[in-house]
Amino acid sequence: MEIHISSLFPEILAMIFNYLDVKGKGRVAQVCTAWRDASYHKSVWRGVEAKLHLRRANPSLFPSLQTRGIKKVQILSLRRSLSYVIQGMPNIESLNLSGCYNLTDNGLGHAFVQDILSLRILNLSLCKQITDSSLGRIAQYLKNLELLDLGGCSNITNTGLLLIAWGLHNLKSLNLRSCRHVSDVGIGHLAGMTRSAAEGCLSLEHLTLQDCQKLTDLSLKHISKGLNKLKVLNLSFCGGISDAGMIHLSHMTQLWTLNLRSCDNISDTGIMHLSMGALRLYGLDVSFCDKVGDQSLAYIAQGLYQLKSLSLCSCHISDDGSNRMVRQMHELKTLNIGQCVRITDKGLELIADHLTQLTGIDLYGCTKITKRGLERITQLPCLKVLNLGLWQMTEVKGLGDASEILPCYTS
Repeated sequence: MEIHISSLFPEILAMIFNYLDVKGKGRVAQVCTAWRDASYHKSVWRGVEAKLHLRRANPSLFPSLQTRGIKKVQILSLRRSLSYVIQGMPNIESLNLSGCYNLTDNGLGHAFVQDILSLRILNLSLCKQITDSSLGRIAQYLKNLELLDLGGCSNITNTGLLLIAWGLHNLKSLNLRSCRHVSDVGIGHLAGMTRSAAEGCLSLEHLTLQDCQKLTDLSLKHISKGLNKLKVLNLSFCGGISDAGMIHLSHMTQLWTLNLRSCDNISDTGIMHLSMGALRLYGLDVSFCDKVGDQSLAYIAQGLYQLKSLSLCSCHISDDGSNRMVRQMHELKTLNIGQCVRITDKGLELIADHLTQLTGIDLYGCTKITKRGLERITQLPCLKVLNLGLWQMTEVKGLGDASEILPCYTS
């Protein structure tokens, strides 16, 4: 007995449609009434983010999204009022406005006029006209917000962080990349150092402070005292922090990942402080910290040997440092040593002999390696990704003759 697809129950069709991409799901809805009804089942659209250009009125848009159970929206271009979105989707859970350069405090203020308790994720990155005034609205009406991205919102100040610390107690992830006016005072607000004015965001697990140039070691003291649930901390390009600040971070037992990329005042001494504390880091990035050298690798091997990812690009490390490190780093899966020009074939041989769990390695700009060292690296049993050039990422699956992929600078 043959069964035609037209005889399948709608629930079975919905299960099939669930495997299609977003475009495919939209197309099957146009085939016939039965397929349209099946494709509108909420299980088909679970987790899907609608990407919208808001240019002109479309009365059927938001009822259609609600029928399909879509609660995540990304606005690609905003030529209508933001309140049009909020009113159309009262149960919205995620709103991505990244890059909507024409969004203003006034527009956001008209949209957020009452509690929106369903909203958990708000991305305002690169909305450059947004100021502390908008953060006041957000803190007042989005009490259940868990993720807030303000990356590139360069008009945000410490006052805005005070408002966040006052109203967003459920916040778990905050991105303040390139918020140039933020200083130690603002970080103190987040960490609950001004309890008389604001309780703080003490549930934070992810904090990005990349390129916040006014921060000093005092911010790290605030973070270590108040944000003890923090798991991921990005301090890259924060030129005002130093080795002394690492003493504070070394006590953060919940911290998993620390990014110190291009922090010019971090040296071997700072790495020593990190390794002597209570940290259980799984990821560490000290790339382009030109005061980090072989001694840091010895400290890492002693106190941070559980690392799974280590980035040392352009650091002053050599084969001697590799020798000190590799014998203890049995958990390491990703190693980035691009532009470490003192690494030779000897260092690669040490890595190949001891770091047998490596799945990825970056060797871009290592000008002293040759075919011999590269052949040893490609024999690593778990290796999947090998980076040999600025734009080249080679999947390691039977590479064959290593000389065929060796960059032109190799002898």
